[in-house]
Amino acid sequence: MGFIKEFMEVQAHGNIELHVIHTNDLHKTATTIEQYERHLEFERHKIVGVDVEYTNDVGEDQKPALVQLSVGKDHPVLLFQLSAADKNCTRFDNFLADPRYTFAGFSIDGDIEMLGRVGLEIAHFIDIQKEWWVPTATKHLDSLGDVSGIIVHDYYNNIKNKLTNAEHQRWARMPLSKRHIEYATKDAYAAYEIWSRLTIIQEGLRRAKLEKERTRKRARSWGDYEY
Repeated sequence: MGFIKEFMEVQAHGNIELHVIHTNDLHKTATTIEQYERHLEFERHKIVGVDVEYTNDVGEDQKPALVQLSVGKDHPVLLFQLSAADKNCTRFDNFLADPRYTFAGFSIDGDIEMLGRVGLEIAHFIDIQKEWWVPTATKHLDSLGDVSGIIVHDYYNNIKNKLTNAEHQRWARMPLSKRHIEYATKDAYAAYEIWSRLTIIQEGLRRAKLEKERTRKRARSWGDYEY
């Protein structure tokens, strides 16, 4: 049975509150992805925060249960309950596979493998843990909220919402608790926010380096000038 649940005020940090859509409904998922695509069309850096939670099955039987996507605080965070979907959502599948978008996540290799088990592929992804190594963070012990607190800003420490091992085993059981919704939402949003900020920092460093090189070239050209 299809369901659509919307939460209007899931707090991320400070006074930022996120609109969240938790659903297995294919039409609602497709229309949310369409909203993302319209927004990203005009963005220079087409960044999507992503995280995946798994079923409680063992070994090769384990599958993705929930896929979380975020494109920033002004758009809803999508929690697509993959384990409860009757069939594939073509627009969702194509969105993940579109190389124009950069999907940013933390320790994402396991998520990529898990999605592959149900025929889904993320074409272009960034593993924040590999790009900006955080030695104290692990997938099993820390959420993206913890990582972002180390990488970006201390205020992200306020969005920690760790789940118990027992809670982590029920991502495929409906309904998800409020704690599950908050955890999943903040992880996806944190992934987006982290990589957006780091992208800005990287661009600034590149511009500074180029300007320094230009200054050196100008200085050399003036030094070679004959009066």
